[in-house]
Amino acid sequence: MTKYVIDTGILGKMTHPNANEKHRDLIFKLIKFLENGHEIVIPEISDYELRREFLLQKRTKSIKKLDEWEETVTYLPLHTRMIKRASQLWADIREKGKPTADKHALDGDVILVAQAEHV
Repeated sequence: MTKYVIDTGILGKMTHPNANEKHRDLIFKLIKFLENGHEIVIPEISDYELRREFLLQKRTKSIKKLDEWEETVTYLPLHTRMIKRASQLWADIREKGKPTADKHALDGDVILVAQAEHV
């Protein structure tokens, strides 16, 4: 079985109010992926990044779609070991001079990578 870890960009397309029309090909591929016995994983950090924007913009339809997808796929909660790993990744990347965000930013990308490592 193949596992597909969703980032915030893809999750945003999945939860767009008109996703079935606007992102029909993506939705079709994801459904086929599930039907073929594969697993789609939504990391908690991706939910957080998207949900906060939906709440701010009062996009209740998108929040509902996000909740519906999370009932269909695997939701990967954050754990302490993932945050510790993300901290190490963040420091390693900075040490190499290749930061992925401002030094004061939370840097969800390294948290996403740390979560994906546990899939």
